[in-house]
Amino acid sequence: MALTKVRGGAIDNPLTLGGGSASDNSIIFDGNAQDFHIGLDDSADSLTIGLGSTLGTTSHMVIDANGHINKPLQPAFLAKLSSDITNIATDGSVTIVFDSEIFDQNADYNNSNGYFTAPVTGRYAIYFNTRTDSIETNVTWWQWTIGASNRNISILTSAQQFDATTEQFGQNISMILDMDANDTVHMSWYQNGGTQSIDISNHVTYFGGYLVC
Repeated sequence: MALTKVRGGAIDNPLTLGGGSASDNSIIFDGNAQDFHIGLDDSADSLTIGLGSTLGTTSHMVIDANGHINKPLQPAFLAKLSSDITNIATDGSVTIVFDSEIFDQNADYNNSNGYFTAPVTGRYAIYFNTRTDSIETNVTWWQWTIGASNRNISILTSAQQFDATTEQFGQNISMILDMDANDTVHMSWYQNGGTQSIDISNHVTYFGGYLVC
């Protein structure tokens, strides 16, 4: 339906768009560089806010009749290893490349180098889960690090607590990080001393994150 433009003043009574029949109705905000819309997607019974002048194109926020809010372009990713890493290198930082994407909403994760790039300044929840196998007793310690542009978050584990070769040892690490637009984050491994024998299981090794606010 057409809507008469209102410039200034006030509307004393509720303004109703649509006449109760099955049809989509929206308000268009006609900007200089970008247009935005807010409207009712009648077929889905949802309120949609998005980019452009056409309802349903480039939806930024979709609210259904039950109050569930979906943000289709909100940065979020989860990736895993496609195969085990065997005999990982010692005495040097190794970037772990999670080459198999489970999802990558907004396409900000690069599965060829293992780096997530923040598209916008904000607070990001980053999380990691893994299992290391075949840990020899001659290993001094090893360290997992969430390596981000502003700061690193690490978890160090001493192998001196084990009195025999450890076949399976699970670990996880998570943190909310402040990231500027175009900052990056990745996972790295460092083993101090010992035999080059430790394996990383692909079945339980994941790396993910999302924009919180």
